[in-house]
Amino acid sequence: MSTPFRFAQRTQRMNPSAIREILKLTERPGVLSLAGGLPSPDSFPVEAVREATAKVLRDTPNEALQYAASEGFGPLRDWVAARLRRDGIEVGPGQVLITTGSQQGLDLVGKLLIDAGSTVAVETPTYLGALQAFATCEPQFAALASDDEGPRPEALAAAAGARCAYLLPNFQNPTGRVMSCARRDALVSAAQAAGVPLVEDNPYGELWFDEPPPAPLAARWPEGTVYLGSFSKVLAPGLRLGYVVAPPALVPKLLQAKQAADLHTAGFNQRVVHEVVRDGLLDRHVPTIRARYAAQRDAMAAALREHLSDATEWQAPRGGMFFWLRLPSGLDATALLPRAVAAGVAYVPGAPFYAGEPDRRTLRLSFVTLAPAQLATAVAALGRVVREALAELPPLRRVA
Repeated sequence: MSTPFRFAQRTQRMNPSAIREILKLTERPGVLSLAGGLPSPDSFPVEAVREATAKVLRDTPNEALQYAASEGFGPLRDWVAARLRRDGIEVGPGQVLITTGSQQGLDLVGKLLIDAGSTVAVETPTYLGALQAFATCEPQFAALASDDEGPRPEALAAAAGARCAYLLPNFQNPTGRVMSCARRDALVSAAQAAGVPLVEDNPYGELWFDEPPPAPLAARWPEGTVYLGSFSKVLAPGLRLGYVVAPPALVPKLLQAKQAADLHTAGFNQRVVHEVVRDGLLDRHVPTIRARYAAQRDAMAAALREHLSDATEWQAPRGGMFFWLRLPSGLDATALLPRAVAAGVAYVPGAPFYAGEPDRRTLRLSFVTLAPAQLATAVAALGRVVREALAELPPLRRVA
């Protein structure tokens, strides 16, 4: 169909979310989805949100329904700053910008730091949504060599000249890995020496099962780190509330980018969330999420040991929402997906999470949305699909 409109050059870098496209497959009847990183609806504090909504509409209806400050609701920014100081980040409320989900934070940071052709260093693999958010700024991605603890310090040291390095230290999406204290120290030292500022994304840090993760990168290098957080995983994603914490020198331009994007995040939602969290509800509520997710993690680990142990590589995460699997040699997770869906189970192939050459044997499984019995059924179905695909390979290709 002809059109008088001409797309901007940057649209060539825009691609549909592989995860969102895969989620469409899960709408088929009978498909158990291990694909989307969706928090369990059973973890939503519905009654607390209902009471907070009623209170906001009763006490401050006109203020809640009016335009609001671009920076965000002052008491909520105070709360965020105090919460982060508890984690060792020296920050004042003037450094906090409330965003429409942490995904908007990524978009704003990209607009602030990235020019067309400039370099952004990312983990291998990394969060797909960050690659999408940054891609519209037309950067060159430098994929940092990584291991089970995240990027290797020597890889970051070699990234001198990058506008920033995007890192997820806690229970990373997609791999579930967590950086040790020593690795965090080494990465910050390497970044400082190379002059590469850090963008630290922490949506999963509260979801630890065995022990809390080490102090954030921003606590080690506050003047060189932009920190992103979210209420999606600890309250409810439908509220679409996140925040960016930036060094003071970045705040004015970050605020201008926010004003240009949407003027301000929904003031009503901000007041409701503040009402929910201000009396310490998260300290009571988040442990119940951890207990629920830990049980689901254990159920998936048991199912993987039973049905996918032979030549399939994985480790049980110590927090977060995901398992990261590497299939036996000769298999391609993307090619295998239609067979899995036909067998009643969906997952996310790992290839879209790579900025460089992907490992096509990898895939991501989410364990927090389905009940333990459903997880067992889904993993059993996936195991059958993998075994059948392996049996079809020529003998030489079955060697790991």
